[in-house]
Amino acid sequence: MRGYAFQRLALGAAQLALLAVLVFALTALLPGDAADVRNNEDATDAQVAALREQLGLDRPAVERFTDWAAGLPTGDFGTSLVSGGPVRDILADTVGTTLVLGAVTLAVVLPVAVLLGVASGLREGGRLDRTVTSVTLALNAVPDFVLALLLVAGLSLKLGLLPATWVGVEAGDLLAEPALLVLPVTVVAARVVCLLSRQVRAGVVSVLGAGYVVQARRLGVPRRTLLLRHVLPNAAVPGIQELARVGDNLVGGVLIVEAVFAVPGVATALVRAVEARDVPTVQGLALVVAVAALLFSLAADLLCHRLVPRTEVLR
Repeated sequence: MRGYAFQRLALGAAQLALLAVLVFALTALLPGDAADVRNNEDATDAQVAALREQLGLDRPAVERFTDWAAGLPTGDFGTSLVSGGPVRDILADTVGTTLVLGAVTLAVVLPVAVLLGVASGLREGGRLDRTVTSVTLALNAVPDFVLALLLVAGLSLKLGLLPATWVGVEAGDLLAEPALLVLPVTVVAARVVCLLSRQVRAGVVSVLGAGYVVQARRLGVPRRTLLLRHVLPNAAVPGIQELARVGDNLVGGVLIVEAVFAVPGVATALVRAVEARDVPTVQGLALVVAVAALLFSLAADLLCHRLVPRTEVLR
């Protein structure tokens, strides 16, 4: 287990280093810079050049990347070109909101997906299985932003049951007003539950048909013991692997609903930073999102390996 964990950590560190290079390179390709955005149309070329020199944007890209990368191990993401304060202060103000939204979504996804997958797998071909399969396939075909608009139109604008947006809501009010979380969490969780429950169902069906399970049933092993000790641990592996695979969808879905519902999280800060060409903030936010996705994938792979050590976890 330790060897596998070390191998995955080394791979994650290499992926993170590559992502840092890609994030810096892609932000360097953005048209214009903060000096262009901050100066008005009447500014002369000399004034723009002076501001560009003041912000350090005229330095060679290699030099700027070296300074930026050197601060990352200590949590120094640089200085915002808009506020003039540390980027980590912006991260501290926004990442918490996104983490709360992601954690609540995950707390909803796991029990619902496992329950639907196990119930469908135990009744393969039955009415419940056919119903769950039809609903999940249909729901999976609906894009996140379309589902968000449908829910807002129906539950918020038509029936007035839930708030449509988070405009005017402070980040600290999230847990104090749970109604705010219902629509964003529902949108993000819907697609992940569809994908995950299908994998859990397939795992349950596969394990129930395995020779050792069939033989155990012939020997009279109680159904509950068979389910808890053999079927669920082995059936959980493909589900957890699927959860790791769709981790990017989960992170991406959270960012999409933040934009749709005006949630004061990472996505909102990222959009504002791009508009202002605040490159250090864009780099910091993008890197934090990438680290979250990598940690999510790493945790899922380690859990798979812990449940079934002999299983080759291939990603």
